Amino acid sequence: MDRHAASALRIAKWLSKQPAIRKIYYPGIASSPRYEINTKQATGFGGMISFEVDTEETAVNLLQRVKLILFAESLGGTESLITYPLLQTHCDVPKEECFAKGINEKLLRLSVGLENVNDLIADLKQALA
Repeated sequence: MDRHAASALRIAKWLSKQPAIRKIYYPGIASSPRYEINTKQATGFGGMISFEVDTEETAVNLLQRVKLILFAESLGGTESLITYPLLQTHCDVPKEECFAKGINEKLLRLSVGLENVNDLIADLKQALA
């Protein structure tokens, strides 16, 4: 769990510097509205990161281009997985309801596994290029 969380924090910080990333939902980022309470109540930030990219095209391209990170519908395990909630986990929910909850065509969810964090960042970098 420590490696899972440490890698997710590094990836979230890296994502926050990428021009195609518009929002990051991760409690380990100081700009998160839950950062302060999380640092008081927990010893880590976990390994799940949700983020929004600039366009639907960027989201779809990223999903098609990742090589090490698997595009699959799951909460993950030891392997890193990326999901597209609007068309996977929330496909049965009316789009209006999804949009009202922030689940849109630009939102991706990454479950960080135990692979080398530098390899994961490199995979995201090449997929966003």
